[in-house]
Amino acid sequence: MTYEINGGETPPINFAPATIAEEVMQNVRMIISTVKYSVPMDREFGIDGAVVDRPINTAKAHLTNEIFRAVRRYEPRAAIVSIDMDGDAHGRLTPRITVRINA
Repeated sequence: MTYEINGGETPPINFAPATIAEEVMQNVRMIISTVKYSVPMDREFGIDGAVVDRPINTAKAHLTNEIFRAVRRYEPRAAIVSIDMDGDAHGRLTPRITVRINA
């Protein structure tokens, strides 16, 4: 079964997820919403913020690569099926990630 995660949504953290799917999706949301180097005990956790002010196509490619890298490393139960980017007139990219859960 596949699930879609919208990078623009920030639901409250659930400290007791009812299912493995809910836990994995919450973990992926946390990974993609954290800026790399901002976590003191694990500076590699998260997504590199160097995409700011880059051309939109370069930013999409870099962000896609960062999402694949981070999710593969920090949430191995999630297999990324696809990543799509939504953009607005202000240049803000919002990833939509489709994952399959390997539990």
